[in-house]
Amino acid sequence: MTQQTTLDHELKARHRAMWASGDYSAVAGDVIPDLGRVLVQALEIRVGDHVLDVAAGTGNAAIPAALEGGRVVATDLTPELLEIGAKEAAAQGAVLTWSEADAESLPFEDGEFDTVMSCVGVMFAPHHQDSADELVRVLRPGGSLGLVSWTPQGFIGQLFAALKPYAPAPPPGAQPPPLWGDEAHVRGLLGDRVTDVSARKELLEVTCFARPEEFRDFFKAAYGPTIAVYTSLGDDADRIAALDQALVDLAAQHDLGNGRMQWEYLLLTARRS
Repeated sequence: MTQQTTLDHELKARHRAMWASGDYSAVAGDVIPDLGRVLVQALEIRVGDHVLDVAAGTGNAAIPAALEGGRVVATDLTPELLEIGAKEAAAQGAVLTWSEADAESLPFEDGEFDTVMSCVGVMFAPHHQDSADELVRVLRPGGSLGLVSWTPQGFIGQLFAALKPYAPAPPPGAQPPPLWGDEAHVRGLLGDRVTDVSARKELLEVTCFARPEEFRDFFKAAYGPTIAVYTSLGDDADRIAALDQALVDLAAQHDLGNGRMQWEYLLLTARRS
């Protein structure tokens, strides 16, 4: 095993542990429950379509796709999230397959799927070109690709900007997740392998945090990337307090009144050439 391969394995192990921490199912189910349905509707998934959801988490897009009649395979690097998703799917009467898989090395044949999608998922894989290559590879010619990604200038993009001064330096080659919310970046990743590209910025209404402090406390306890940064600070009380205040300030800046926020995302669809 080469040194680079070893480093990649260690990086993926950290990512897996990060997303297993906290309570991402609460983020997906309570904060952004409508986002997956937006993607499924944009893709117009039909009965019998063979659908792959990459970095599916707990299934906020995979489950609605299955309920529309798609033959869905939901994959994620973190098996703990898949287990939660499987229980939620059963509760909703959705039938789909759950499979642990790395977005940068998918265990599927070329052109195997009619539709490939990812809802604020694949954007967190560290090597963007590797992930994009895999999304395209497993999609049949003429098949549909759909992505929802947080934008750099939107709320979650700004959350990552707020976390950055407190976080350890990223490993060489790892790219910032919100770049997937930049249309030019995604077009560059996909190149001429796709056609009929449609990209538009949309706003997700978020109303579950009455005060900025509620947002901070929830994301500090439930959201893996935020938990990882706080963990890296150890017992440094001053830096913890500074990050606490930074997150409160961020939420306050985006509060439109009565705890209402709008989180910007990029919805991009395309067809495999």
